[in-house]
Amino acid sequence: MDKDNRRVFFEHQAQTSPYPLAIEVDRAEGLYIYGSDGKRYMDLISGISVNNLGHRHPKVVEAIKEQLDKYLFVMVYGEMIQKPQIELTKRLVDNLPDGLDCTYYVNSGTEANEAAIKLAKRFTGRKEIVSFNRSYHGNTQGSLSVSGNEMKKRAFRPLLPGVHFIDFNVEEQLQHITEKTAGVIVEPIQGDAGVRVPDVEYMQALRRRCTEVGAVLIFDEIQTGFGRTGKLFAFEHFGVVPDVLTIAKGMAGGMAMGAFISSQEKMKCLSENPILGHITTFGGHPVCCAAANATLKVMTEDGLLEQAEKKGQLFEELLSGHSAIKEIRRKGLMFAIDMESFEMVNEVVTRCISKGVITYWFLSTPHAFRIAPPLVITEEEIREACRVILETVEEVAGK
Repeated sequence: MDKDNRRVFFEHQAQTSPYPLAIEVDRAEGLYIYGSDGKRYMDLISGISVNNLGHRHPKVVEAIKEQLDKYLFVMVYGEMIQKPQIELTKRLVDNLPDGLDCTYYVNSGTEANEAAIKLAKRFTGRKEIVSFNRSYHGNTQGSLSVSGNEMKKRAFRPLLPGVHFIDFNVEEQLQHITEKTAGVIVEPIQGDAGVRVPDVEYMQALRRRCTEVGAVLIFDEIQTGFGRTGKLFAFEHFGVVPDVLTIAKGMAGGMAMGAFISSQEKMKCLSENPILGHITTFGGHPVCCAAANATLKVMTEDGLLEQAEKKGQLFEELLSGHSAIKEIRRKGLMFAIDMESFEMVNEVVTRCISKGVITYWFLSTPHAFRIAPPLVITEEEIREACRVILETVEEVAGK
């Protein structure tokens, strides 16, 4: 391990917390990350639901290299016809229902959510946004404003005005969505809250209420999209279609990319009165689009979506036996594992990493740890990962 690299990392790169993992990465392949010291780690979090196809999937790498030989950046988004964008748009539209047929490519999930909020206000002419307690939508000012964790927001106020919060999966509170509401932004499965899966009836009631009052329904699928829950997108579990879909993370096989998707009717309002209602320099970068197109092709043609639920069931079966694990919440390969306290969770996560298995914390659910492995994980790898986790849980519980 290079001591100078560690020094630069800690002294000259801004830190997101006082406790980074600080694994010095040499390379990554499939399920595994390899440290500069030669140690191998099973990546059970996919870079927080990014590497859904694992690290450096060969089809994604091939698409990136092919595009590199043609051109990189040529112009800000929306001005030139670029084949990687066109091919990705065709594939996305082919896999989405009517009403989600107009794409806008951006750089990240939080930018997608910022743009979706702007779109809801511009399209309806209204000012109010409704979001949900315990939600998480990103860390820029607008996305933070509609996230439901006051502890994370307090130091950055004042934030966006006109935002109201209701409880997730509580149908009676849907009456707070009114004719004054421009848009409702919701995770179809709350991620940072600890994988909270709503009732089908609730999601359908939410869809009806937004339709009744003319509010734009925004589904934030930044964590749940691209196969994470066993469907291409989580809204498919509930028999509803949002007005706007925001995506990122697992979209481009490890490249930085996001998008918001709606109807042409709605999207058109961002191009007039005023023109350039939303703009981005690097959104739709051709290399990222090529990677995303390859990712989507693999995901929809290689049977990974169909396998995700079976693999998730195996994880759940193997981890369910220990008394120190209080609850497992799951959809597909998206897990929250509840324990008695943050102290136990912290020690389990830390010890697992030392044994070469990476799980992770939630920002807002301290008594649970996260598992979200690549969809390409094998049954043998699942069994080995669960063996290490259970061994570690036993050590921590027996202290």
